[in-house]
Amino acid sequence: MWTGFYVGLNAGGAWANSNGQYLGMGPVGASAGWPHGGAALTDSYLAAFSAAGSAAGTNSGGNGGFIGGGQIGYNWQFYNNLVVGLEADIEGIAGNSGSRAFMTGASVADGSNYVGVHSVRGSLDYLGTVRGRLGWLFMPTMLVYGTGGLAYGGVTLNSTSMIYNDFFVNQLTAAGAPVLPVSVGGVNFSNTQVGWTAGGGLEWMFMPNWSAKVEYLYYDLGTVTQNFAMAATNNNTGLNAIFGGQTRARVNGNIVRAGVNYHFNWGSPAPIIAKY
Repeated sequence: MWTGFYVGLNAGGAWANSNGQYLGMGPVGASAGWPHGGAALTDSYLAAFSAAGSAAGTNSGGNGGFIGGGQIGYNWQFYNNLVVGLEADIEGIAGNSGSRAFMTGASVADGSNYVGVHSVRGSLDYLGTVRGRLGWLFMPTMLVYGTGGLAYGGVTLNSTSMIYNDFFVNQLTAAGAPVLPVSVGGVNFSNTQVGWTAGGGLEWMFMPNWSAKVEYLYYDLGTVTQNFAMAATNNNTGLNAIFGGQTRARVNGNIVRAGVNYHFNWGSPAPIIAKY
């Protein structure tokens, strides 16, 4: 009686398993003697700027949200108690984002310091799956099942980094500009990521044509990595350096949801499979 097509709605909660972000930075190239024209301090300035632009393993908070959407599927009941099926669903997610603002710093050999001011935000805006299901009827109207397959979702990742020298940003050129102005860079990424999902649930046929379910899914959409460039210029000497930055975030997490399904051919007999 479980064989056939069904459609339904679901709602629940989603939260990121780990919204950890990584910020990394290193020099790509620099004018000889950057920044002040003397090569003796160049390596120290390059190292301090890079350190102020790096923050491994930072974590963002506030990464739980509401999820709601719909599903469509097909079940096939055989051997009386076994049910296999295929289900596709898609949900919008509200509030499943994590963000953090923080500071970093590193010292230069001349006694000045580079300071980094950073903000990072990542979110999962929607999630869809296409999954197989394999279940067992421990009562004619009660199905316990495992499920797994493809997952895809809309991922947004934004980061901004501002790096400045705490001494020379306050020293002005004859034209009134900072000797070492603030350097700014970051990423603005939005795209669909593809990965996998697995979980299980319980579904109860509580009246003809209608069932209710509770379900848990773990999803993993992989890691998003975005690169950016940042320039640092001395307005007195005209010397400059270019730094390469990277923002990286893992996109994985958990869903717990409840749903209701309408079955189009409730009451049709399960197919008989001959046994030899």
